[in-house]
Amino acid sequence: MIALETFRAGCTILDEVLNRHRFFLIEGLSSESSGGNFASGEYVRDDRRLEIHFRFSVGLVTYHVGSLSLVHDSYMQVLLGKNGGNQYPGFSEDPLDGFRDLRYDLSHFCEDFLNGSGEEFAGCVKKANELAKIKRFKALSS
Repeated sequence: MIALETFRAGCTILDEVLNRHRFFLIEGLSSESSGGNFASGEYVRDDRRLEIHFRFSVGLVTYHVGSLSLVHDSYMQVLLGKNGGNQYPGFSEDPLDGFRDLRYDLSHFCEDFLNGSGEEFAGCVKKANELAKIKRFKALSS
């Protein structure tokens, strides 16, 4: 299955950052489907998980600290602003570039998730939830 092979190759790229911080990979579901082959997994350490889904490229990336969760886009937007310099998601023909871009973001912007107390992450979750409520309110009001 090409998706699983690519997912595993991509995870070796992420291993450079995540293994250094004592995260280990647990492979998740992988299968063939009508939408294309897919694979998933989680990097885990204590109460922290980085959930990654792959089909033709890296798809949903979700951070978990204890009971708190936040998708990558929201995490980066809260940390960095709309044009903050994160590289994932990028646009490339090479499916491994998504893993490279995610590795960049992890190593440059996610210190609290990787090695911190989790306070900054909790603040990002709170801020992201507030922004989502404002966005929903504006959508309902228009």
